[in-house]
Amino acid sequence: MSEEKEKKNTGEEKDTDSVDLIKELGLLSTGSTFKSDFQYINIIGSIEGHTALPTDNKTTKYEHLIPQLVAVEENPEIKGLLLILNTVGGDVEAGLALAELIASLSKPTVTLVIGGGHSIGIPLAVSANYSFVAKTATMTMHPIRTSGTLITADATFEYMRKTQDRVVNFIVEHSQAAKAEVEAKMNQTGNMSNDVGTVLFGPDAVKMGLINEIGGLNDALAKLKELADN
Repeated sequence: MSEEKEKKNTGEEKDTDSVDLIKELGLLSTGSTFKSDFQYINIIGSIEGHTALPTDNKTTKYEHLIPQLVAVEENPEIKGLLLILNTVGGDVEAGLALAELIASLSKPTVTLVIGGGHSIGIPLAVSANYSFVAKTATMTMHPIRTSGTLITADATFEYMRKTQDRVVNFIVEHSQAAKAEVEAKMNQTGNMSNDVGTVLFGPDAVKMGLINEIGGLNDALAKLKELADN
């Protein structure tokens, strides 16, 4: 095989690997000619947990992201993490597991909400050292939901209440939002026509202290580099 053909094949393989990486893991490849000190991860669609979602759903599989978060912590060449969110929410335990991992990283972390950061996407959005939200993005706060068989026993409802408390407490501990306001917006009945909860636009999320700042990709990258340099 000629040297030129070898280079061509190697480039094609890298392109294929990059596409597969984005499709399967939601990771942004740094490309063959670009080296970054930061890891970029997207969380898009529904956050898939212990149960596989239908194949026509756009999902982020939490078991794929856990090794990537471990790599951010372990790899000395990675200086920080930018997490980009456009999610409708999903599995509560999976979302909280990812949020806890992000919050426990020793390296600088920044989140950016674009489009939407709904439901369990909110703990993920506030899990970083600093958070941004696009002006046009929305974030829906509502009580937790359950699916499948429900045993109507006191223990079931107590477990759901405690799970709700886990979500609320995480949000309060990792943002400037007041607990009373978070709970009030989750249980509001006049904001959504067919559901309980509140839809927050970007400026609303910043005003209540949920998100640090309105911004975009350039702002998020600049903040991440600033945190890494300090």
